[in-house]
Amino acid sequence: MLLWYDARKGLWQEGIMKTPFFDGKLVHSRRVIYTPSPFARSNLIHLQEVGSLQARQPHTSTRKGLASYLFFWVESGSGVLEYEGAWHELHAGDCVFLDCQRPYQHHTGDDLWQLHWVHFYGPNMAAIYKKYQERGGLPCFRAADPGGYAALLDELYALAESDTYVRDMQIYEKLIALLTLLMEESWHPDTARAPGSKKQNLQEIKDYLDTHYTEKITLDALAERFYINKFYLTRVFKEQFGQSVTNYLVQLRITQSKRLLRFTDRSIEAVAQECGLNDANYFSRLFKKVEGTTPGEYRRQW
Repeated sequence: MLLWYDARKGLWQEGIMKTPFFDGKLVHSRRVIYTPSPFARSNLIHLQEVGSLQARQPHTSTRKGLASYLFFWVESGSGVLEYEGAWHELHAGDCVFLDCQRPYQHHTGDDLWQLHWVHFYGPNMAAIYKKYQERGGLPCFRAADPGGYAALLDELYALAESDTYVRDMQIYEKLIALLTLLMEESWHPDTARAPGSKKQNLQEIKDYLDTHYTEKITLDALAERFYINKFYLTRVFKEQFGQSVTNYLVQLRITQSKRLLRFTDRSIEAVAQECGLNDANYFSRLFKKVEGTTPGEYRRQW
């Protein structure tokens, strides 16, 4: 059995601490500190801690060097965050997503804030956070619908307290949902734009690639067709769609080649040509680079 202190009653209690409250001079909080299974720690994005707090006095929290990623949203009140050399004012409805290896500190304002947070980690989180930043994800942003985040944090809290035997997988599912929501809502391709500048929407070019990827396409030809500088095209396409023109074209062609390899008996050479790659040897090298196997092996596997 577990012996724990119930601050509300002023008594030591024996049993499982289902709702661990902490009452202090600075904060009133509830949290679940979670220990994932060895399998989850090695293979999944896993929970470390989830909870909420109501500040009782202005105070500052400072941390660095944690193997953790932190998401929190401000339910009420205000405060400030220092992260990567910048200060950010936070108000009700604002969200924060941080890499806790980097130093950060946050300070509640005089209108004492209430926060809901989750700390989590995983073997691939560094790459996910890097992609989040590359796509324009910000350390702080205004949530269009804080309720979506609130629901996920409540569900994570409930799962962390539960004793279901698939708890780690269910927590993983909720953390993936949180990351997906962050990627969707924090997609800001315009953050690198100069003030007052207006960039061309390249949806028309993307639509052209979607329907003509089986043809020979070069950056020079695209630039000429759409009356656009190819260097400008390269930069703005990646900002708008999250990947370069070349990578997007490769994705389209490899996807189509997989369909043809699985559902037709066309030769490798014919498949390459139908995907806009006339050189079968180059197609095979490109396919293996993307899929990790040759076209012939892929066809046999599937």
